[in-house]
Amino acid sequence: MAEKSKSHKILDAVHQQKLEAGLQPFKIVKYFAFSSMGVILVFTLILSWIISNHARDVMLKQSEEYSMLLAENLNQQVFRRFVLEAVVRYGGIALSNPEQFASLDRIIRGIIQGLKIDSVTIYDSRRNIISYSTVNELVGKEDLGKENYYKALEGISNSKFLYSNRFFSLFPGRPQAQFQLKTYIPFRQVKADGLSGENIMGVIEITQDLSKEYGAIIQLQGRIIMVSSVVMSVMFIILSIIVSRAGKKMEHRALERLKLEEKLNQSERLAHLGSMVATVSHEIKSPLGIVRSTAEILNKRLHKIAPENTHLTEIIINETKRLNNIVVEFLDFAKPAEATLKPEDINVIVKNALRFISPQIKEQEVELITDLCPDPKKVNLDSEKFYRAFLNILLNGLQALGENGILQVGTRRGPGGKGMEVYVRDNGVGMTEDTIVQIFNPFYTDKHKGTGLGLAITKNIIDLHDGEISVKSKVDEGTTFTIYIP
Repeated sequence: MAEKSKSHKILDAVHQQKLEAGLQPFKIVKYFAFSSMGVILVFTLILSWIISNHARDVMLKQSEEYSMLLAENLNQQVFRRFVLEAVVRYGGIALSNPEQFASLDRIIRGIIQGLKIDSVTIYDSRRNIISYSTVNELVGKEDLGKENYYKALEGISNSKFLYSNRFFSLFPGRPQAQFQLKTYIPFRQVKADGLSGENIMGVIEITQDLSKEYGAIIQLQGRIIMVSSVVMSVMFIILSIIVSRAGKKMEHRALERLKLEEKLNQSERLAHLGSMVATVSHEIKSPLGIVRSTAEILNKRLHKIAPENTHLTEIIINETKRLNNIVVEFLDFAKPAEATLKPEDINVIVKNALRFISPQIKEQEVELITDLCPDPKKVNLDSEKFYRAFLNILLNGLQALGENGILQVGTRRGPGGKGMEVYVRDNGVGMTEDTIVQIFNPFYTDKHKGTGLGLAITKNIIDLHDGEISVKSKVDEGTTFTIYIP
């Protein structure tokens, strides 16, 4: 039994390997599809990030150019309208003088009025200190300009970008991101011809609040990422459903193909086996008939000459009968099955079979319980062949029961009222799962006598009727055979 279990495990492993081999190309396509989806999603996110960053850079460049132009105009206006006037009127520039500070403040605020300017700050040229700012709190503060201030003192205009909450603003309900562009340009002396001179009088800082514009870009970035993620998620779900269904269909078809291959291989093996069995059986049948005839003649003579020795010829006659039955069984299995189907009442065949085995039932003292369908539906049967198939199952049930067992036989309508079912149930020794798998294989038997062809012939007959035969069994609980005829 352990060897049989091991052989079944090996067959299952081979079957699984064949199935996996059949599905391997589809698995490669599936992995490629999902990998491609992931690559597309990554590249889409990268592309959206590049596009939004490019939009940010363009916006910053435009804002910086705007600040530079404004700062140049501011330089011209402040120098002409404030510096020159202060020098003439006060003899020099001193922003600590409230009148001068108010005059400068009025000029600058007039220039930037209506423009997208957050603040204007002017640094002293001698040290990093704020001499003037539209934000009063900043006046007098030191070292706020840092390296940008010193670059501007060297005549290099430059900008820096300040931001906060940049990443978290992508999420709903989070604080809006704050973005500022600070532009530093040298505050130069203006010549009579309107051109800027070499003399740097200080540093002008212009601050633009770009929170709204940059926030729009961040929102665009978030929308692109969200839409890309949603589209890819939907595509992934759709692809998963398609791949899942395709996988099930491929697996189903692969299983069907394997079953067809197994049936074809089994049919070829059985065909070769049947041909060999038919040849051998025919060769045995003729000499066996001669031996039996000769033994019967000898038996008659011994009755007259030596009656005490007639048991020897009777042994020969009985054994030749048994051998003849085996040969007949081999021939029945080997010869091509042909059935003549016509509408039959299945209850009639069941009753005839039960009538035939009634002496054996009485001999074994078996309790017979019958439950025949009161209004059976006629089905197409070859009554002779179906009788033999059903009889084989009954005899198997009696052999499993021994004495004082219970045998239940019944008929009923098939599923959905189509066709007929016949069942035979016993409370005998039952079978293991390994035995159930093999009982319909030719020459398999767990009995000491018999050829192991009875149930194989039964299955062939049921298949010939396009029917189905199934078995359920538990060790020491019994077995149930069910036959369905469409």
